[in-house]
Amino acid sequence: MQLNKDLYIIGIGPGNLSDISRRAYQVLNEVDVIVGYKKYIECIKELIGEDQQLYSSGMRKEVERVEKAVELAAEGKKVALISSGDAGVYGMAGPAFELIEKNDISITVEVIAGITAANAAAAVLGAPLMHDYAVISLSDILTPWEQIKKRLKAAAEADFITTLYNPRSSKRKTQLKEAKKIFLKHRSPDTPVGIVRSVGRDGEEIMITTLVEMPLEKVDMLTTVIIGNSNTYISDDKIITPRGYKI
Repeated sequence: MQLNKDLYIIGIGPGNLSDISRRAYQVLNEVDVIVGYKKYIECIKELIGEDQQLYSSGMRKEVERVEKAVELAAEGKKVALISSGDAGVYGMAGPAFELIEKNDISITVEVIAGITAANAAAAVLGAPLMHDYAVISLSDILTPWEQIKKRLKAAAEADFITTLYNPRSSKRKTQLKEAKKIFLKHRSPDTPVGIVRSVGRDGEEIMITTLVEMPLEKVDMLTTVIIGNSNTYISDDKIITPRGYKI
């Protein structure tokens, strides 16, 4: 295929090659350079050719990776900047566009969509996201915790199905506990909750429980949590939210 853009910002999905879009697969095979978090580079290692240049770095080096990708694209190379899930959902698309705009850099960009953690987790849980839903990250690295609590309260009060990203880590053990308390003020204790760890990857773990029984210690940074709304129910080990049609 002929690449007609300088920078491709690619969502690689949950982390396995079978869940990468055909467009992403083709571009990743053709670019000169692939830039990404080292663990995401590892997820696509089977696609990387001998002649392709790699640039990877660790956690919290997002700005550095964006700067490198844009720099290489401005030099005339075809560059892929990768994110897990979708690059426009807590991913690299925003920082890349901000940097390009701020510095008035003349390069062409294409964003290639990927399967988000919310969608991948919903698929293995059944059909929990069949009505209006919110996605909220519990990480307070970039967003103040008080602001996150306001969003949790609003979602709970509005009866949104709610997907929680970055729910708990070795250093952040209280946020998910507080989120649970907030939702219990507005939802039945029996509200279905789906917990999916390492979705789409080796070692995938799936748990279906209820809001009151949600085991906090089973949740970490590799986990996606989906809290149902007031109509969500569990049937045959699947979480189902009615779409609204009468069946």
